[in-house]
Amino acid sequence: MSDGREPGSCCCRNVRCSWRTWKIFRIVAVVLLFPGCSKRSSHQPVTLTFLDVEWDAPDKLSGLAQDLQAFTRETGIQVKRLGGPAGSLNQLALWRELLQKGAAAPDVCGIDAIWSGELNEYLLDLRPYFATELSSQYPGVLASYTVAGKLAAMPRHAYVGVLHYRSDLLRRYGFREPPKTWDELRTMASRIQAGERAEGDEDFWGYVWQGAPDEDLTCNGLEWQVSDGGGRIIEDDQTISVNNPQTIRAWKRAASWVGSISPPGVVAYRKWDAENVWTSGKAAFLRDWSSDYSLVSLHELPSNASRIGVTSVPGGTAGRAGTLGGNGLAVSRTSAHPREAISLIRFLLERDARLRSASRQSEPPEDIELYELPSILEPYPQLAQLNQSRGGVVTRPSVVTGEKYEDVSRAYIRGVHSVLTGERSPSAAAAALEKELVQITGFKKGPPPKRDWWSR
Repeated sequence: MSDGREPGSCCCRNVRCSWRTWKIFRIVAVVLLFPGCSKRSSHQPVTLTFLDVEWDAPDKLSGLAQDLQAFTRETGIQVKRLGGPAGSLNQLALWRELLQKGAAAPDVCGIDAIWSGELNEYLLDLRPYFATELSSQYPGVLASYTVAGKLAAMPRHAYVGVLHYRSDLLRRYGFREPPKTWDELRTMASRIQAGERAEGDEDFWGYVWQGAPDEDLTCNGLEWQVSDGGGRIIEDDQTISVNNPQTIRAWKRAASWVGSISPPGVVAYRKWDAENVWTSGKAAFLRDWSSDYSLVSLHELPSNASRIGVTSVPGGTAGRAGTLGGNGLAVSRTSAHPREAISLIRFLLERDARLRSASRQSEPPEDIELYELPSILEPYPQLAQLNQSRGGVVTRPSVVTGEKYEDVSRAYIRGVHSVLTGERSPSAAAAALEKELVQITGFKKGPPPKRDWWSR
C-alpha cells in the first residue's frame, strides 16, 4: 500500500540514514513552499504544489510524471511535485508539519491509507465533489479515508499484502499449489530450503519478510493474528483486543521462523531488504505488497527463476487476510486553489481508470502464476472464476484511533518486535501492550470478535 505501496518504504538501510533523509526532505520541502518574497503576477498561470507519497516508488506503473505533464497541457495549470523521506512514520511527520503551515501548505497531498485520522483536520471534505465516483469504490478502501462521515481523501491506489512464491521450486519439490496456511508455508519453506542448500546454495532461505521495527511490521503482525482470530489490535467499537490466546499463539509462531526458515537478520529487514533477498534468487517465498497495477506489470523477478507466482497471504484457523495499504489524494483545507486541486485529482483518477480498463482486456502475463488472489485484486476477469478460495482484507485500526494511531502503531511494533528478538515472551508482550494501549487511548479491554476483517 502506502502504504502504501504501502506504500511509504524506501531503500534506506538504517535509522540513521532514514533520519538524515527526513531532515533533507524537510528542508527542501520548506524551501519550495516558501520561495521567497516575490509575489505571483496576475497573468501567471496557477501552480499547484503536489506532495507525493509515492515519490520514492519507481515511476513505471502509473507514469505519474507523464500524467502531470498531460494535465498541464490540457488545463494550463502547472504542478510542482514534491517528495518525502524514508518510511511511513517519517513521511507522516513531514506531511503534518507542512499542512500546519496554513496558506503555505501543499495544495494536493498523496496520503497513506492510515493517515486520514491523523491529518483530517487539515484536509478538505471531498465527498461533495466526487459523489458519483464513490459508488464504484470498495467499501473497505473507502472507509480508510472516511472520518466521521467526512471523506479526507479520494482513494487512488489500493495495495494488499500478498505472498510471492517460486512456482518452479514448488514443482521441483513436489508441491502442486502454494501454501494456504502458515503450517503449510513452514513445511514447504523448510523442504525447499533444505533441498537448495543440499545443492550448494548455502545462503538460500525459505521465507523472507519485513521484520524491522517499522510500519510494515504492524501490517505483518496484523495478518498473523487476525488469521487465527486474534482481532485487529483495537476494534471498531473501541475495544482493545490484542491480549488474547490467538494473538499470543500467532506471535509465537512467527518468532519460530527467525533463524529457521527466515534469516536471523529478518528482524531488521525493511521492504527493500526483503525484496533484495528475493530478487537475488535466495528465497522461496516473500511477503510483499501488490495492486492491480503491480500485477499487470510485475517487476523485480528473482534471478534464475523460470516462473513466479502471487497468492493470498497464508491463513490460520480463522481464514486468510492481507493487510490493506495504499494511498489517496487529498486537498489542503487552506489551499488557495481548491478548484484546480480537485480537477487534478479527477484527472489522475480518470487516467488510472483508463489504464485499469485496458489491463482487464488483456491476457495475464505468461511468466507469472496468479493463484487465489486477495478479493480486492481483480486485474483479469477471466481469473475470477478460477480463483474461488481467495483471501480477505484486514484494515489497520487507524480510523478508530484517529490522531493517536501513530502512538498505537509504535507501541504495537515495539511489542511484536520484542517477541521476534526473544526479548519478551509472547504472553508478557501482549499483556504489556494491552496496558500501554489503554493508557494511550483510554479505551476498554475486551475479546476480539469472531470475524473482524473486511472482505467482499
